Amino acid sequence: MTGKRLLRTAIVVTGSLALASSLTACGGGSSAADGEGGEKVVTVYSADGLKSEKGDGWYDKVFADFTKKTGIEVKYVEGGSGEMVQRAVREKTNTQADVLITLPPFIQQADGKGLLQSYKPKGSEKVNGADKAADGKWTSVVNNYFGFVYNKKELAEAPKTWEELLDAKYKGKLQYSTPGVAGDGTAVLIKSMHDFGGKEPAMEYLKKLQANNVGPSSSTSKLAPKTDKGELLVANGDVQMNFAQSKSMPNLGIWFPAKEGGKPTSFALPYAAGLVDKAPHTENGRKLLDFLLSEEAQQLVSGVGGGFPARTDVKPTDANAVELTKLMTGVEIFEPNWADIDKNLTGYVDAWKSATGS
Repeated sequence: MTGKRLLRTAIVVTGSLALASSLTACGGGSSAADGEGGEKVVTVYSADGLKSEKGDGWYDKVFADFTKKTGIEVKYVEGGSGEMVQRAVREKTNTQADVLITLPPFIQQADGKGLLQSYKPKGSEKVNGADKAADGKWTSVVNNYFGFVYNKKELAEAPKTWEELLDAKYKGKLQYSTPGVAGDGTAVLIKSMHDFGGKEPAMEYLKKLQANNVGPSSSTSKLAPKTDKGELLVANGDVQMNFAQSKSMPNLGIWFPAKEGGKPTSFALPYAAGLVDKAPHTENGRKLLDFLLSEEAQQLVSGVGGGFPARTDVKPTDANAVELTKLMTGVEIFEPNWADIDKNLTGYVDAWKSATGS
């Protein structure tokens, strides 16, 4: 994957529970065929990060533009990457979602559980092959990188290595989201296994780190505000989300851990979207996927969303794009073996639970 990837916005959306109950009440097969007098609605289940509680995120803008253009209302539910897949699995006999957007390896997991149907959105031919499924089950709509955040007020400079985080000054001041539940939490496992050279040395390190860890968090987006306030000194995140958050959180800095003696590393964590199998509003789902990959929406990814577009032919030059490129300079980008991670994720998470006592 190229070094000029992507990033993510975020924040917890209020009202999801109310929406959840209304969706359950209406039932998955309640509408007539879309486009033939059916409901003018599309329901999106998404990992957190692209919608802002201030209403100025990428989702906020593109969903509003989509509704204005098509008359189709977007109903939105968000949560951790794994949480959204698990919810869709539970609803498989009474499907509620039309579009599922989540991070690797959970998009592959969703496909493996039969949750997705094949659809290649308009514009997907401009997306790199590594960022989409060959059979059209999912396509990246926003690219992103895994990273960490730190409090710039309390720390004169960012930590540089994993080993530094074992220092006693981080006790009760460090937290990362839960592997297997949150996409960025799972990314902690992936990056540590890469940086330390395998599962066993990574688990040995994470066992030591647990002495400083505050504890589990189902959602990564909750950690940046705690870090900005000084409740935490260090937390995990991802570039796009944290870059967007930093606009209103002045103490938030982004960094990339290295193994002692090595280079800082990261890997791409794109927001990948798929059309849900037996979706109640399939045609509306197709229209939304087309719009998310349109040049119009992709041009807004950096300026509004704080990330890089999924389409390779859209090359932003705005101030955010320039700043993000500088941020990624000197960071070694590796490509995880997603097939292996998808196959062995449960084993990796179990090993983490055993090592940390979680």
